Amino acid sequence: MAFDLKTLLIVAAVMIGILILAGLVLYFFARSLFYNILAFFVVDNGKVGEHEKLLDPVPPPKRFRQKSINEPLVEVCTLVRKSDDRLRIIEKDGTEKITDAYYELIFNTRKQEELRVTCSPEAYWKVPFDIEGSLTYRRNTLVRFKYYKNKKEIVVQNEDEKK
Repeated sequence: MAFDLKTLLIVAAVMIGILILAGLVLYFFARSLFYNILAFFVVDNGKVGEHEKLLDPVPPPKRFRQKSINEPLVEVCTLVRKSDDRLRIIEKDGTEKITDAYYELIFNTRKQEELRVTCSPEAYWKVPFDIEGSLTYRRNTLVRFKYYKNKKEIVVQNEDEKK
């Protein structure tokens, strides 16, 4: 009944394989049991609850806090379209009056999303096309559009927001 070296290596390899297989089964199918067994063997260094911290799952990363509706948002974007809707009334004495004026600027963001903001008539005419700038808006109303031209900062503000 003498074991030779070849048989001993085969038996050792089978035993190691069974241990690895049992560890994988415990890890994947009985994870809480595996954590409990592992927690038993974790060395206690005097800090209470330290081994529970080691075994806790990693918390998800903190998400960006959504700003409230009243806080202005800032996007880097480019003006692609202007749209206005005006009702012009001309009296028989020749006077003109514009009522129900609505001015809208349509921007493309860096993520290629369309962003529509309303603005005053002055800002409507001052914001240039195809120049990338920093758009600050609150809800869907323009606060300011800042861009650089010839190394000079130019800021277009909504007349309603200057007050």
